[in-house]
Amino acid sequence: MSGTVLAQALGVLAMPIVTRLFAPEAFGVAAVFSSMTGIVGVVACLRYEIAIMLPESSEEAANILGVSLLSVILMTFLTILIVWLGGEQIIRLLHAPQLKHYLWLVPIAIFFQGIFLALNYWNTRTKHFGRLSVAKVISSVTADATKLAAGFLGFVSAGILIGTLMLKNILSMVILGGQIWREDKNLFVKNIRWKAIGKGFIRYKKFLIFETWAGLLNSISSQLPALMLSSFFSIPIVGFYSLGLMIVQMPLSLISGALSQVFYQKASQNKNTQEGNKVLVEKLLDLLIFYAILPVMIFAITGEELFSVLFGETWREAGRYTQILSPYIFFTFISSPLSSLFAVYERQGTALFLQSLIFITRLLSLYIGGVYQNIYLALGLFSITGVFVYGAYALLNIRFANASVRNVSLTFMKYFIYYLPAGICLFFIKYVLQLDHIILLTAALSLCAFYFFVFRRKYFSLLPKKGFFR
Repeated sequence: MSGTVLAQALGVLAMPIVTRLFAPEAFGVAAVFSSMTGIVGVVACLRYEIAIMLPESSEEAANILGVSLLSVILMTFLTILIVWLGGEQIIRLLHAPQLKHYLWLVPIAIFFQGIFLALNYWNTRTKHFGRLSVAKVISSVTADATKLAAGFLGFVSAGILIGTLMLKNILSMVILGGQIWREDKNLFVKNIRWKAIGKGFIRYKKFLIFETWAGLLNSISSQLPALMLSSFFSIPIVGFYSLGLMIVQMPLSLISGALSQVFYQKASQNKNTQEGNKVLVEKLLDLLIFYAILPVMIFAITGEELFSVLFGETWREAGRYTQILSPYIFFTFISSPLSSLFAVYERQGTALFLQSLIFITRLLSLYIGGVYQNIYLALGLFSITGVFVYGAYALLNIRFANASVRNVSLTFMKYFIYYLPAGICLFFIKYVLQLDHIILLTAALSLCAFYFFVFRRKYFSLLPKKGFFR
């Protein structure tokens, strides 16, 4: 997690400068590009990368890695055909003519995303989390420095944002791949064989049949807002949405992203033990709920003021979007790390059903808002339906692990009561006293410092010496 924190922190520090160098339109084009590559990139390995965690022997797992890498090559060629034959139609559908100059980069981005995805799961299996930290930090520093340098030199097009995003992915893949090859080369050379790859392809075909569609639906659902907002509204609105969502999710993803990888590895180990994953799931949710409530509450009340101060008055609208999306972000944050339990307990059919439900509710929410040309209606419906669907998502995973719904509910109520005074205080300052936004943000910062001091032991529980999952 330390590597993730450092990498994300560098991005946060650079963002107030970047938003003053690049216009919302540039962010919007980059967001649409990222959405396109994100949709296909998630299924670039045909979801076989998830199966890397499951075999008992390293030899079998290495051949599943081989299946994943071959799948990436196949998906890259398919993407090339789609861009070549249907590129003009894609641009017209998204109402994004600015994307025309960058469409040829989509297959390249998907290739590197897919390779990194496969290597990432192998790295998680072998528990070398330090490798990933090194890759994230180096790639983030290089990409952010390049972005800032280009901006100061006057190169502020969407192409710079897209190029630095790809640079980050390529560096992450090269650094992580180099470390894995150096340490595991003999295992790969001795054991990866075409026959064994074929057996792995058949043995874990459920991931291809169910997880691919579930992953694709999940990915489309995640990227759907940027694509539909581009189609119904405008590229600058996509820029506001993408920045707002990224800033709110960034501090939470520091924890969620790191814990989800370790959780999957632990849950796979615990699956066949007498204790199972009951205690592990309850501990994970205790931590996720504790970390999420306060930042979500602060963004929900002060988002508009926070964005205008940090990123400039141009981005005030992005702050309004974060206020609307805050409840949805909370529930996605606590439920997403649990999603690996669908794979652990081989409940891919259930995962596919839930992803279909998420996709349908998001599509309808954004469509209704788009028809009425009301961005706030679109995002409001999107947020409300997300609360219900992701709540059900978390509930099912809790039941899979035989964890106690009552204990989790009590945990939520406990932390909500702890943080409620902070929410009331900020609400009173903003809406009743209507004080200056500097006073509001100062109060928010002071409350964060106060709660950090009071619960410092809990916050420090993730440090390496503590080892939350140990």
